[in-house]
Amino acid sequence: MNFPKSTVQKSPLIKRKLRPCHLDYADERLWEHSYLREKCKELHLEEEYRNYQVRLMVSNLTIFYLLFIILGISFLTIEMLSVQQYNDIVVNLIVRVVNTILVLTLLSINFFEKFVSRHQWVMIVSSVLSVYMVVLSDIALITYHYYVHNWPLNTSFDVFALCMIYMFMPIPSIKGAALLATSVSLIYVAFFMHSLTFNAVYTERDSFGFDVMSTDILHNLGFNMMGIFFRIMNDTMVRASFLDRHQFIMEETWLRHALHQESILLDSILPPQIAKPLQEKIKSKIIQAENNPERFQMRPRLTESFMAIQIHPDVSILYADVVNYTHLTTTLTVENLVKVLHDLYGRFDIAASNFKVQRIKFLGDCYYCVAGLTTPDPDHAKCCVSLGISMITNIQEVRAERELDIDMRIGVHSGSLLAGIIGEAKLQFDIWGTDVEIANHLESSGKPGYVHVSGRTLSMLNPADYTILTGTPKARKDPVLRYISTYLLTGQQARESVLSSLGGLLSGSILEIRSIERIRSGRPSQSSMTEELREEFRNMPVGGINFNSPCCQRTSVDTHKKARREIGIFCAAFKDSTLEWNYMHQPDFIFKSSMLLAWGIGCCLIYIQIVTNNFSCPSCIVVDLVTFFFLTSLLCLAWYKNVCWWKSGRYEFKTYGKYSCLAFHTFEKIQHSVSLRITVYLGILLSYYSVISLIIINCDRDLYQLSYIESKLYHYEMDRDTCFHPWVFTNMISLILGISYTFARIPFALKIFISCCETLAYLLIVFFQFAFIFQHSATTTPFMKAEIAHCLRVCMMLLTMYAKERQSEFNTKMNYKLNVDLQNKQKAADLTNQSIIILLNNILPSHVVDLYLNSLAKHELYCENYPMVSVMFATLKDFPMNLPSLRVLNDIITEFDRLLTAYREYYVVEKIKVVGWTYMAACGLDFNMASNIRQTNHFRNSSLHVEMEQARNHRMTDENYDSDVNNDEVVFIMTTFALDLMRTLAACNRAYSSILFERSISNGRICIGISSGEIMAGVVGASQPHYDIWGNPVNMASRMESTGLPGHIQVTEESAKILQEFDIKCIYRGMTYVKGRGDIPTYFVGIDENLKFMSAKLVNRSLSRRFSVMSSLDPDSLRRSSTSDQESSE
Repeated sequence: MNFPKSTVQKSPLIKRKLRPCHLDYADERLWEHSYLREKCKELHLEEEYRNYQVRLMVSNLTIFYLLFIILGISFLTIEMLSVQQYNDIVVNLIVRVVNTILVLTLLSINFFEKFVSRHQWVMIVSSVLSVYMVVLSDIALITYHYYVHNWPLNTSFDVFALCMIYMFMPIPSIKGAALLATSVSLIYVAFFMHSLTFNAVYTERDSFGFDVMSTDILHNLGFNMMGIFFRIMNDTMVRASFLDRHQFIMEETWLRHALHQESILLDSILPPQIAKPLQEKIKSKIIQAENNPERFQMRPRLTESFMAIQIHPDVSILYADVVNYTHLTTTLTVENLVKVLHDLYGRFDIAASNFKVQRIKFLGDCYYCVAGLTTPDPDHAKCCVSLGISMITNIQEVRAERELDIDMRIGVHSGSLLAGIIGEAKLQFDIWGTDVEIANHLESSGKPGYVHVSGRTLSMLNPADYTILTGTPKARKDPVLRYISTYLLTGQQARESVLSSLGGLLSGSILEIRSIERIRSGRPSQSSMTEELREEFRNMPVGGINFNSPCCQRTSVDTHKKARREIGIFCAAFKDSTLEWNYMHQPDFIFKSSMLLAWGIGCCLIYIQIVTNNFSCPSCIVVDLVTFFFLTSLLCLAWYKNVCWWKSGRYEFKTYGKYSCLAFHTFEKIQHSVSLRITVYLGILLSYYSVISLIIINCDRDLYQLSYIESKLYHYEMDRDTCFHPWVFTNMISLILGISYTFARIPFALKIFISCCETLAYLLIVFFQFAFIFQHSATTTPFMKAEIAHCLRVCMMLLTMYAKERQSEFNTKMNYKLNVDLQNKQKAADLTNQSIIILLNNILPSHVVDLYLNSLAKHELYCENYPMVSVMFATLKDFPMNLPSLRVLNDIITEFDRLLTAYREYYVVEKIKVVGWTYMAACGLDFNMASNIRQTNHFRNSSLHVEMEQARNHRMTDENYDSDVNNDEVVFIMTTFALDLMRTLAACNRAYSSILFERSISNGRICIGISSGEIMAGVVGASQPHYDIWGNPVNMASRMESTGLPGHIQVTEESAKILQEFDIKCIYRGMTYVKGRGDIPTYFVGIDENLKFMSAKLVNRSLSRRFSVMSSLDPDSLRRSSTSDQESSE
């Protein structure tokens, strides 16, 4: 039966792996020793790394002290137990004791870290002398016993000396350690060659000198390769941990600094008792979004209907207004006007800070603040009046300096108020209440140059400190102040100007408006090394035994105690299983180096096995070839990616074939999978033991035993090729024990288990399986049994490798744990940072937050010009000043803000502020200017875009029209938003009318004014950033609202002409008096009873579809509108 070919398909994983791909070598590159070394130099960390390296080496030396003492005591004990008369080994005892004392004494100088850090040659000299003392004493004892007692012995410390050099001696340079170890190996090889040349009976290894010599050379070569690998890999991992620590510390320091800046900024805008609940709410939403990203695909509302309002029963409120400000707006350029305001408000902010008065906000020329708000103050009335007198003094100075006809009118009243934030977009701290309104009316009815106070405020003052006059006639006619006694105050003595004490910090001569480009190009650079960073490096753990002298010990006792609590004693495993699991599942980016060492050791073992069997085993060749090809395949797989990277000239975008990609993916899978790494690790060890087992298999124990007995009976030299050579086998086992511990990213407990199993198997072979062979080999100490000497070497290797690997594992894990702790701190700080940033971005425009945090100096003015912006003022009418109405106001403003979200996302409408019952917004304040509104897909697909394009095409006939310059569509968008506000309020009124509690305030009305033109936006003041806009359109929009009628949108003549081009009818109202401008023509936007625009029927168009965001959010209404358009077109 034939099946169609289409039914046979490769798995998706195979398909993915067999595709052509690009080489990604970024992660491996970060773990190359040369790269890490250059990175340390680039970051100027080499000196700090050297200091840390000295601490590590001293820590390793403490482990060596303990190890050397244990080995010395063990040798002495076994030697004393092996003899019946101590006279036979008295020389051994004396030499070993003296040698141990001298070595430990000589190395003890390295515990003076400060001294050896300055004089690193001391570490090298002490290490060289100590090593040579061990080596020469070992050779001297062998020579002594041979020539004096005619006792041929084997070396005791040849392997230990190499381990001692590479793993414990404080030699900073890897090359220096390699040279010292090579010299030690050459000494032992030369001594062995001397033994072979001059006395064949000296050693019982073999009668064929070349084979024995080559085997001994390969043993030393294997141990040197392992030692060099250990030093390089240890240096690599320590440098990687060091650089990780540097990165985490720098990020954590930067984040802490940023968090501090942001917290100061946030606290200057919102009181902590208001900001904290909002911040916690935002944090919880961020965590929810991270845990359940599917539920937060759309941007969640950050504050929802949360209202943070607090009652303050005993405060004083100050309102200040610049007299003749309207005249300034018509005579000064916008840039000069903003400079004057920044000069004034900077002075006022500093004075307010001195008098412990909190500025709330300013609106154009109106500046208001409260004393006793954040912290209760019994002198709040005095603070407010003193601030008012200081403000008058400051404005008089500014008037004299700038030759301006300006003055200050100030009103102060004491009482209670409600303070907090409302809405959910562009949050701003504000105050409400009857007493707030009284203070406002005191200001408006006051006299320039005086502080107009109420009788309640005056009762809290000392009248002797002021000149007191009766209130103004205007105040007696004011309906709010009619039944309140008012007074005019002035200071009896001239008050010192705040500006004088600051040394002219805010003088007009040094004020400068900084543009965005200049600010971004002038950001200061930060140094990569600080004293705090050095202190963190000094506190990095180094493990070891804590018996350093107190004068030299740098690591705190608390750090050691914490380390012992976090990590187990024997296996150095984290007590937290999750932490251990995460540590073990890190990728192993030095796996290729481990494979190179494994291949080299495997080749040495194969050669030694072949030489030992004297090429007499054809079946062994097959096993050797299989092992060689297995190790070579793993080596090629591990290094293929690296070779491709070198070969391609480090060109990252070269495309590789499917088989190369398969090799890349396979190797990466091994790197990232701990189970695969363990499999490879066990496979390599099994291949080693398959080679070494060939030596045992080819050994005829009975024949060897018979030959040995006959050689003794008949006095002839026996043929030793009948079995393996015991010391060769012991050295091979020692080599495999070393490689068992050297692989990185393998569980330390598994290494211990494997090495213990290897040692146990070796002991069974020595004492049971091949006991006769080991018993009749050379020993290392007179009268000591040969099998004990063999076991001592393997156990010494096991103990040495365990001690060193546990030290390395401890340091690596402690650095990992500290990095994890830093990451957790960083995440917590980042979460707080995100919440503050989100909150700040919900108070100020995003680019203003960034500039203020990163670029703007204290008291520095930031402004930006916008050529065409439409400004709207919308005031809610008929709302009483109490807490229930404030709750309703919060709900209405929240609905306005939710409507604003859609406009902000697509149409560049920004909320500026809410002052009392007035909602202020602007269109066209995008950082890239309002022309970007035509680039969004949502806008291009909307009916609003269609209408704009129709109007633009009609206006193209005007040769003076330039769409890229005018951006007149912002007026249409702003007016559309205003209409949607009216619709939203109508919907809210209908909702409240059904609620008994809210029915009394369910008839709220809105009065809207719109104007457009060139404005300037920015941040002025000194104590806290306040984003605002200035210019004639702002003043005119405010006048359009204040002179308008509820339920109408009043616009200027210029805005009306633009709206008419967008097919919106504008009804001429007549000449309206506007303060500062006189009588000007104004218009009402044509709105029918259904809250829809009335069509102007321009250019023979039929009734156009009236677009709004509210209708676009309702698919049914949009569908009905589309149907009606089609019917009208038909």
